[in-house]
Amino acid sequence: MINKDLILETINMIKLYNLDIRTVTLALSLRDCVDSDVNVVCENIYNKITHYSKNLVEYANEFENEYSIPIVNKRISVTPISLIGEGCKNPDYVKIAKTLDKAAKTAGVNFIGGFSALVEKGMTKGDKLLIESIPEALSETEFVCSSVNVASSKAGINMDAVLKMAETIKKSAEYTKDRDGIGAAKLVVFCNSPGDNPFMAGAFCGIGEPECALNVGVSGPGVVRAAIESLDKNADFGTLSNKIKQIAYKITTTGELVGRKLAAKLNIPFGVIDLSLAPTPAIGDSVAGIFQAMGLEHAGAHGTTAALAMLNDAVKKGGIMASSHVGGLSGAFIPVSEDAGMIEAASKGYLTFDKLEAMTSVCSVGLDMIAIPGCTPVETIAGIIADEMAIGMINKKTTAVRIIPVVGKNIGDEVIYGGLLGKAPIIAVNNLSSKCFIARGGRIPAPIHSLNN
Repeated sequence: MINKDLILETINMIKLYNLDIRTVTLALSLRDCVDSDVNVVCENIYNKITHYSKNLVEYANEFENEYSIPIVNKRISVTPISLIGEGCKNPDYVKIAKTLDKAAKTAGVNFIGGFSALVEKGMTKGDKLLIESIPEALSETEFVCSSVNVASSKAGINMDAVLKMAETIKKSAEYTKDRDGIGAAKLVVFCNSPGDNPFMAGAFCGIGEPECALNVGVSGPGVVRAAIESLDKNADFGTLSNKIKQIAYKITTTGELVGRKLAAKLNIPFGVIDLSLAPTPAIGDSVAGIFQAMGLEHAGAHGTTAALAMLNDAVKKGGIMASSHVGGLSGAFIPVSEDAGMIEAASKGYLTFDKLEAMTSVCSVGLDMIAIPGCTPVETIAGIIADEMAIGMINKKTTAVRIIPVVGKNIGDEVIYGGLLGKAPIIAVNNLSSKCFIARGGRIPAPIHSLNN
């Protein structure tokens, strides 16, 4: 029987509280595009991407209209490009990046991810070449996103790669200084990066993934906040957690319904549903707003990390009950520039860099879309990355760093990117030197719990 209350609840979620399918991401293997000639590789890549993605945007738009559920982003993720290009006699990773960009433009998608390398235990010649090409590649493309995994709970932290990525972040910002360092906003450094993540900038098609699949990312911070606000203000945390789980269940069910039907129409397998609460700069679509609904004066108050831990756990529990195909990152994102509440908290000094780092120990990703002074030393950036990788390695979770050293700007200034990337205040980092520590190089060994065979 049709339940009018459930229909009205779903309509309210969409119209009033910003419920949406945040992204449908076509994950595509490019392993059969390898050739000794980079020109042939580029031709193979372009032909394969455009063939598989030719109906992605059209069909997604049709489903958006049919179900009246917004599908905000349509994206593509591919095999880490370091693996595809290193077999060339004349490797040219910038040329491959431009091919990815051209294919993304033809497909009509928002972003294409996978200009990536996996170097947690060491770097091949191809990995090094790709990493060195990232600043130029991101400055000369519009849709390409890049990620590099430098640590894992099994391998430890590749500190040589950490330093190299710090240099790469700095150069990426400098290469795009006329656009407030937006190149660095499309680059993320990972620990324990999942191969089925549909969100950018970290999406790529992992080695163990099928030929192609459709991965779906749902979101709904506004829906969760509204659900919490519907409870009595004195409701205890058990009641609060159960309410979040119920909403996560409904959000997951909605996302998987759309994802499976779209995958079937595209005639490709359905992959995973990522439950991450991904905020936007829109008012009412904020993870920070959830903390206020829980009773904190603002994000950054003492208790914020505990609130985030409970939120993350409840979202995952509710989603797991709704679907057997939960994957990706799944939980809650805390990107400073992409969340209206986080922007306000950082601007007013409620959220410091150290508090953000503490919160990453319990959230889905890590230090995300944080603008810092352009004069920040490379070794300090490397220290920031190392700290975040350590949190992920020890806790056996995904963590990441996406920071933007904005050239010519300092604490108190602001960068405005617009759209989903939003805006961010430049926040302070610790001025103490990490130089001698970072200069040691080598690999920080994996923790004892890595030996769990």
